[in-house]
Amino acid sequence: MDEQSVNWASGLEHAAQSDVGLRRSNNQDAFAVITAPNAETWARRGHLFMLADGMGAHAAGELASKMAVDTVPHTYYKLHDEPPATAIRKAIEDANSRIHLRGQANLDFRGMGTTASVLVLLPEGAMVAHVGDSRVYRLRGNRMEQLSFDHSLVWEMMATGRIREEEVPSYIPKNIITRSLGPSPQVQVDLEGPFPLAAGDAFLLCSDGLSGQVSDEEIGVILGCLSPKEAVGVLVDLANLRGGPDNITVITVKVAAIPSAGETASTFSVVPAGPRPTIHSAWWVALGVLILVTLGLWAVQPWGAVVSGLAALAVAIVVAVRKMSRSLPARSLEGPRFGRGPHKSLVCLTNNEFVDKLAKVVDQLREAAAEENWSVDWPRFNSFGSRALAAAEKKNYREAVCEYAHAISFMMDEIRSQRKKAPGQDIGWAG
Repeated sequence: MDEQSVNWASGLEHAAQSDVGLRRSNNQDAFAVITAPNAETWARRGHLFMLADGMGAHAAGELASKMAVDTVPHTYYKLHDEPPATAIRKAIEDANSRIHLRGQANLDFRGMGTTASVLVLLPEGAMVAHVGDSRVYRLRGNRMEQLSFDHSLVWEMMATGRIREEEVPSYIPKNIITRSLGPSPQVQVDLEGPFPLAAGDAFLLCSDGLSGQVSDEEIGVILGCLSPKEAVGVLVDLANLRGGPDNITVITVKVAAIPSAGETASTFSVVPAGPRPTIHSAWWVALGVLILVTLGLWAVQPWGAVVSGLAALAVAIVVAVRKMSRSLPARSLEGPRFGRGPHKSLVCLTNNEFVDKLAKVVDQLREAAAEENWSVDWPRFNSFGSRALAAAEKKNYREAVCEYAHAISFMMDEIRSQRKKAPGQDIGWAG
């Protein structure tokens, strides 16, 4: 994208979708997407994306999540004299108070609650504020990072350092959360960031209706290969294919270019996602040679060994500093750094193994549709698979992922059409 042809508003691509799932009668998820209307608002408050997953009977969860997504953005932008981190914390605390008071005023709503995960994109970077287990991810290159911490029983147990995720007993439910908006008059809000932005970064917010059914690796590869609109659709479809036991809400955001805080609406400052500084091999060679020289001179010329040893120490210090600079996260701002995120990180590889995994999903969809004798546009469906196979043979795995993803979404649209003709038919697949 030509830097000069991009204005501040078009440097961002985003999409959102909320689905009731296959097992719930109502959708207790809610979301808000508010992009800055002008350059001044971008510089002071940025773009805001929020997701809330409600809890409670008698539509209480639905009310709690709606109150959260209505209150938080309104209060955040109203507190324009406060720093963004302070404003977003106060906004979530205000939402908690309002939800709690509403719950106390009506027996049907007593104890209602909701998660709240907010992503604010600012000139300083990405700021995350969250309560509960609705997640916020960042994909940079092929590295998927979970920026938020799950306020769940399982994650709190793991945070003690005494148990790993695979060691958590199966009888402990993964959906028990330890923190939410509404049940108590006060709430502890976690802040993470700011994480410096780079052109090409992709962010994703989701309720546990997605993260409980689709792995981080699958989310990362699909987010990296597809446009935001296509990605949210395919991810929702995958969650429903695996039973859709809960409401599913997904927000995706891709950063094309980044305006700086002081620039006008017509100019942009693009920050490339470049590699960390490397340690040239010459430094290691020099260090090794100096150590050998020091050892060799020690017995015959002690003073020479001292000089050589000091030189070796100097080189070692340079190597250590460079190594530390590679391990530290890049910073493009001054000011406080909140939280300890990212809390999870993995490399998501778009390779033949992942393509084969999607191919199996497509094959099982084909078999299910044939067994149920559904009316499907088979030539069109099969064309996606043919193009995916051709791309995979050329080792164009990204294109193969896209074609198989299109096949999945196409078939799910066909299945939804069949369900309208035969209400109550189960399309869940546990694969």
